[in-house]
Amino acid sequence: MRFSVVTILVLTLFLLGCSDQNQHSDKTVFRYNESKGITSLDPAQARTMGNIWATTQLFNGLVQLNDKMEVEPCIAKHWTISQDGLTYRFMLRDDVFFHAHEAFPNGKGRGVLASDFEYSFKRILDEKTLSPGRWIFNSVDTEKEGGFKALNDSVFEIYLKQSFPPFLGILSMQYCSVVPKEVVEELGKDFGRNPIGTGPFKYWDWYEGIKLVLHKNEDYFESDSEGIQLPYLDAIGISFIPDAQSIFLEFMKGNLDMLSGLEDGSYKDALITLNGKLQPEMAEKLVMYSEPFLNTEYLGFLMKDSVDGKWNPLSDKRIRQAINFGFDRRKMMRYIRNNIGSPGVHGFLPTGLPGEEFRVDGYEYDPQKGKALLAEAGYPNGEGLPEIQLFTTSQYLDLCEYMQHQLQEIGIKLTIEVNPGGTHGALVANSQVPFFRKSWIADYADAENYLSLFYSKNHTPDGPNYTLFQNESFDKLYESSLSTTSDSLRYRIYAQMDSIIVEEAPVVVLYYDQVLRFTHKNVSGLSTNSMNGLSLKTVKKTDFSN
Repeated sequence: MRFSVVTILVLTLFLLGCSDQNQHSDKTVFRYNESKGITSLDPAQARTMGNIWATTQLFNGLVQLNDKMEVEPCIAKHWTISQDGLTYRFMLRDDVFFHAHEAFPNGKGRGVLASDFEYSFKRILDEKTLSPGRWIFNSVDTEKEGGFKALNDSVFEIYLKQSFPPFLGILSMQYCSVVPKEVVEELGKDFGRNPIGTGPFKYWDWYEGIKLVLHKNEDYFESDSEGIQLPYLDAIGISFIPDAQSIFLEFMKGNLDMLSGLEDGSYKDALITLNGKLQPEMAEKLVMYSEPFLNTEYLGFLMKDSVDGKWNPLSDKRIRQAINFGFDRRKMMRYIRNNIGSPGVHGFLPTGLPGEEFRVDGYEYDPQKGKALLAEAGYPNGEGLPEIQLFTTSQYLDLCEYMQHQLQEIGIKLTIEVNPGGTHGALVANSQVPFFRKSWIADYADAENYLSLFYSKNHTPDGPNYTLFQNESFDKLYESSLSTTSDSLRYRIYAQMDSIIVEEAPVVVLYYDQVLRFTHKNVSGLSTNSMNGLSLKTVKKTDFSN
């Protein structure tokens, strides 16, 4: 077996143990790193994963998701939905308090009222807030009471323009957290640097570019199944180390309690086997958490006859299908990604969504079918077919080169154009490239969020339909799903829509992603779900010396 320098260094650190742990502290502090930084602790700005993870510890909403992606009560004890699906009524708990702040009477935490939710939600829609989450309330009927109304201190209503079954899941997003009006108005833009929420942890200090510190909220309202008040931890420390190698080494030394994902492939083999399992020599001190991640990685075809005045051969469905048949996704996942994630051999909908029992089949590796489709399109063995240019970023170059090699065997010549992320995103959004790499991470756990990428009224640049796909049957099914309140019937409609995507092939599904986290053995209670959320209220940490 060959060992890289990184692997040898990791094993050395592993054998030395976690000598840098602060074992003599009587406080339990959970430490993780956010390499891309945190721009704001205001839930109205919770767009990036870094912001979302941090605000999850500080704030609560009406509802929350459990590990099975089911919507559960949070500040709302229970709720009702009108028969027409247009009115949502929430009954609130009376034991939820904002963290202490001088803007409140006597500087103590104030109880949360229904009017706080009315203010918080209308604030998201206020253009002055500049929230990237305004879209979550597109279905809200702002002509009726502004869309939101506190009937009294404990009853809150939301009004929709039309039935939208995924709406309850949308309310679990961090954008929908409750914030106190008096503190927000006193601090203005500084609220994102000095947040006051209701969450299991409260803001303590922020050392710019170094560390963010959160302390336990002693007055938190949730308890565990045995009636013990949450959270268990005393504090959270979030560092901002940008370099993946440094993050990994700090984790192996015990200076970080969690490692999320494998940003740098150079240490991938030190942690996991080719089959995606934890290396045996690591199993004594580390725990690996694995869960399907609602993220579909794909290549998109621009569904236009010409691009920049040039004929686009990818407008022919048979060529798109030939590309889909022409490479082995299963082998790609094994040798390039150590089976982290699952091969894209189904439709566009990823593993882990509700309604997975209705999942459709996609494309398996079948070079003979690929060749037959090329011949049918008038290009036997690829003769006469122009070179196809694939646009990507450096992060996915290895996957694209793998495809390039395999497609060449059936007669398709692929050239690869690598651009920085910002440039690539602009080219795709402005429909300037015929074949491009893209991904879609779920905003909420409903298939509608994925299928909206192919609805004709969502064409880019105003919407997420980057392929400019347009299909009348698909559109009718999509619109039908929005008024279908029965989950099982809606899932069947989603499957019909996904089947159309498979047949028309506006995309090449590469793989469905996977949440991958590592902790030391002294950490327990870390929950995971397919949204890749991070809630630390149930985490326990013991001393290594115990």
